[in-house]
Amino acid sequence: MKFFVTGVNGQLGHDVMNELHKRGHEAVGSDLPAQYSGAMDGSAVVSMPYVSLDITDREKVMSVIKEQSPDAVIHCAAWTAVDAAEDEDKRDKVAAINAGGTQNIADAVKAIDAKMTYISTDYVFDGQGDKPWEPDCKDYKPLNVYGQTKLDGELAVANTLDKYFIVRIAWVFGLSGNNFIKTMIKVGKTHDEVRVVNDQIGTPTYTPDLAVLLADMNETEKYGYYHATNEGGYISWYDFCVEFYKQYGLSTKVTPVTTAEYGLSKAARPFNSRLDKSKLKESGFTPLPIWQDAVARYLKEADL
Repeated sequence: MKFFVTGVNGQLGHDVMNELHKRGHEAVGSDLPAQYSGAMDGSAVVSMPYVSLDITDREKVMSVIKEQSPDAVIHCAAWTAVDAAEDEDKRDKVAAINAGGTQNIADAVKAIDAKMTYISTDYVFDGQGDKPWEPDCKDYKPLNVYGQTKLDGELAVANTLDKYFIVRIAWVFGLSGNNFIKTMIKVGKTHDEVRVVNDQIGTPTYTPDLAVLLADMNETEKYGYYHATNEGGYISWYDFCVEFYKQYGLSTKVTPVTTAEYGLSKAARPFNSRLDKSKLKESGFTPLPIWQDAVARYLKEADL
């Protein structure tokens, strides 16, 4: 198959390109910068085709995707800075990327009759209660600008296409870029104590594991909404931090606090980020490995 992948300079897009290469698929990457150094495959840099693309430029999106004519587009590009999205002067840009850019991609995909994968988030829900959110739940009530624009992107895909995968994830970490583990280990090395919220509940998502699932999905026609985080049970950010500090060998004290006590976030965060992933098995897909194992593999590979 031939794939077109957006956002390849990000954590997930980088790993998706690697996975597609491993499987022998043809993959063309895209992102904003003029050049891309290539996807990493072990110690070797694999040279893969790359196109500089601003997804908010509708005409360019249409022409590039028509010219490349892929069988499938995996859309990883997004504005993901949740707190910054709340700034008045950023909101239009966030919407232009997450909603408008996704509509541009969906329209281009429709024009060539390809399939599309859109990466979404638990933030499309209001995070109330303690029941896991099901993939086909339509009770949308985003708490922040980021969540609303990602929901608008979901609707753009679902209302434009028939052949799509909308995959919601949460608490993302990967080898490329910044993430919670990298940040907290850095802080833990210079502080005797750290405070971490314990009233937001969910499950982490390791991007190399997710990339495998996305490739699996795109080799089928089992379209629809899915939830995909690592297995291993629902936890708090506090639980997460305690585990990776233990695995890393840090003795820094981790103190649990409520979101209200922590009080540093500009954007409202959902308390309930539990995602029901049972549809994966029901559709014949292999669930992601347990998050504790993902942490161990990450710490082994990451330069921390």
